Amino acid sequence: MGDAGDGTDRSVNVTDGDLFKPLVVLSAPIVASQLLQVGYNLADTYWVGRLGGDAVAALSYSWAIVFLMVSVGGGLTVAGTVLISQHKGAGNFTQSSHVAGQTLSFVTLVAIAFAIIGYALSPWMIRMIGAEPGTDAFTYAVTYTRIIFVGVSFMFWFFIFDALSRGWGDTRTPLYLMLVSVVINVVIDPFLILGFTENPMFVWFGATGLEATLYDATGFEGYGVAGAAIATVFSRGIAATIGLYLLFSGRVGLEPSVSDLWLRSKTVRKILEIGGPTATEQGFRAFGITVLTALIALAGTDAVAAYGIVNRLSSLMFLPALGLARGTETVVGQNLGAEQVDRARRAVKLSTVMIVSIFAVVIAIAYPLAEPITAVFIEGEESAQVIEYGAAYIVIAGPSYLFLGVFQILLGGLRGSGSTRAAMFLSIQELWLYRIPIAAVAIVLFDMGVVGVWYAIAISYVLSAIVTTAWFLRGTWTENVVSDEPTGPTPEPGD
Repeated sequence: MGDAGDGTDRSVNVTDGDLFKPLVVLSAPIVASQLLQVGYNLADTYWVGRLGGDAVAALSYSWAIVFLMVSVGGGLTVAGTVLISQHKGAGNFTQSSHVAGQTLSFVTLVAIAFAIIGYALSPWMIRMIGAEPGTDAFTYAVTYTRIIFVGVSFMFWFFIFDALSRGWGDTRTPLYLMLVSVVINVVIDPFLILGFTENPMFVWFGATGLEATLYDATGFEGYGVAGAAIATVFSRGIAATIGLYLLFSGRVGLEPSVSDLWLRSKTVRKILEIGGPTATEQGFRAFGITVLTALIALAGTDAVAAYGIVNRLSSLMFLPALGLARGTETVVGQNLGAEQVDRARRAVKLSTVMIVSIFAVVIAIAYPLAEPITAVFIEGEESAQVIEYGAAYIVIAGPSYLFLGVFQILLGGLRGSGSTRAAMFLSIQELWLYRIPIAAVAIVLFDMGVVGVWYAIAISYVLSAIVTTAWFLRGTWTENVVSDEPTGPTPEPGD
């Protein structure tokens, strides 16, 4: 059985020695991977944008559905991260590999169910989002969404590999695979979307004339919006296939066998017990964002435009918190598995200090530059109001990111311990108990417009951090969720 000392194993030792370095080494690749994901989305949007407004609108309609599906699938894989990290911390490598196989099989079945249901219901779902049947945007959106559903298993396999590797303590290998996927997507996107006619890629590489030759030979004019979906499925598929090969070859430390793929009811119940709350949480949050967007639309087009800019800024700001929170999950999980509760607590405290320090520096820099930062994302004669709204967000909500950082790290610690039900309720309350109701009151009753939403966001972050800290200090999260009783094959001597 492979272990952490295997020469091909890139996992980080988090149960001994200094805590600062392993937290950074685990978290940095996660942040980099998320940045690559941003690049992934920008590439699709850029090339599809060359097809016109209907094509871009189609991506927007489709993304609301895809995001919900991805959120639920990603939530289920959290169980793999938690169980593998705790089994590894306890020194039970056989059980870690068993959980890897069980997670892969179970989430694959979920993906197949999503594919069948999603493909059949795509027209209805796109219509519910707001697209008008019979329009080009509706047709494009249905086609794009159906292709994504056909290839959803590839996307879920990548999520699974990422989650399993993270639980083992290896965040670098998923980063490398994400890089491979992004490069492939960026290269093939323009050709699958635009074909060989009027393709800027040829101009950039000085190959003018080649496009005409290729078009004469093939007649290929691209697949339009469908080409973006094909590129996504293909590039994710390549990364997922490599990931599964690495997983079953034992090159990432885990070594699931074919027998581990045969679902066992006890392990599946454990996966649902831990992953179900996170999947539910992500689904509620995805729906909540849609509701919040509808509320902001009541304040006018400029408000929606400003919210779009704010989301971009917030996504970039959120990356350090996301990376440290996921790194904290692994550190807490492995140390609780090793019955080192104090070390798990210290990891959460250290991550909290790190994220507050990072956000303090970023906010200090951004605060006096609020308007110039917002202006980077928009131009034109009618942009003044949008810039004013965006700058107001930085001024009003900026300081609350200190509390957001604390909130996210504590949620990471809770998930790492297996307390995903508590994390679910605490996460949902931030959006549904505080942010949305306060925003609705500010817009509808006090006519504060989008500025009222900025106050709602700031208040929700502060209140959520306070409530989550109080819950965390109760200490009920420190029990690990793995037991000495095996849920998979009986370990062989030496394992």
